[in-house]
Amino acid sequence: MALDPDTRDHLISTIRRFVDERLIPAEAVVAQTDAIPGDLLDAMRDLGLFGLSISPDYGGLGLNMEEEALLILELGRAAPAFRSVFGTNIGIGSQGIAIDGTADQKAKYLPGLASGQIIGAFALTEPDAGSDAGSVRTTARRDGDHYILNGTKRFITNAPHAGLFTVMARTDPAQPGPRGVSAFAVEAGTPGLSTGRPEHKMGQQGAHVCDVILEDCRIPADALIGGVEGQGFKTAMKVLDKGRLHIAAACTGLAERIIDDMMAYAVTRRQFGKPIAEFQLLQAMFADSRAEAYAARCMVLDAARRRDAGQDVGVEASCAKMFASEMVGRVADRNVQVHGGNGYIREYRAEQLFRDARLFRIYEGTTQIQQGIIARAMAEQARAAI
Repeated sequence: MALDPDTRDHLISTIRRFVDERLIPAEAVVAQTDAIPGDLLDAMRDLGLFGLSISPDYGGLGLNMEEEALLILELGRAAPAFRSVFGTNIGIGSQGIAIDGTADQKAKYLPGLASGQIIGAFALTEPDAGSDAGSVRTTARRDGDHYILNGTKRFITNAPHAGLFTVMARTDPAQPGPRGVSAFAVEAGTPGLSTGRPEHKMGQQGAHVCDVILEDCRIPADALIGGVEGQGFKTAMKVLDKGRLHIAAACTGLAERIIDDMMAYAVTRRQFGKPIAEFQLLQAMFADSRAEAYAARCMVLDAARRRDAGQDVGVEASCAKMFASEMVGRVADRNVQVHGGNGYIREYRAEQLFRDARLFRIYEGTTQIQQGIIARAMAEQARAAI
């Protein structure tokens, strides 16, 4: 159920103040230390950020997609690491269970995910299975009342801190492609599950990723999400459609923040006796950035409202994610250019946000994967019309 307008507006303004007063001022520290301060994590938990999309029945706020998008547009204005730490809990780290889990699985895990006491991680990507999610090689062999998991997962966000992993594994080796893949809820500390060292990344310091290694990892049979084999890929696709809208909103929020930074610099920086904001070549960059960010915001909110109305928004989510992630890269690049030499200096943050923005074009499905999804849907529609 949607929030009443006053409650929604109050929540948005509260989050905006939190971003401006707490998160943005802490960006430099997070970038330098590669860690989010504990007091900020506690504040995020107190604000309910870890449970935005989880049902109130399990302690979450139960926001619909439009409401979540509106909040992520605000939270996305801060460095992406802040959103990333709770983003898995409200998205790919919880929604597989929330959408397809059994009643017992929901009762067991969703309250901890909603409160932030459990950090969730979504373990799909492998060394040879990223964009091609149907080629998962991690195996799950049934052994009496248990499954035994073996395989390696790669680039798993929040894995170093996760208490719960949604693991995609092949339960039917004779079934090629996505139909043989199942989803499992695997708790941290389970014998046979270990994590690698956190990766040193180009950007998004404070958001940690590493390998997840499964070596004869024995889990109870009731860890199979939904209790049905062969549904894991479908679960993943349901989660990814929602996640792509979430990421598109984050890209748009970051672009809007970068535009603010760009303009604040341009109206105060003087060259040739006047502010550089008065030069027409730069004004074209400002206008392009504003128009593209506005277009992305409209796409995100339109697709979110369609999803809330029960429509299939797989194509719209891909369109929004593709456009918004490419757009924020262009805006971040223009910001460096407007800053000139200062854009290459860490003090001004332009270079950090440029590096942070680059990852958005890769995770939750690369730009090229989104293009393929969109084009195939267009071809199918055209064939059906003949």
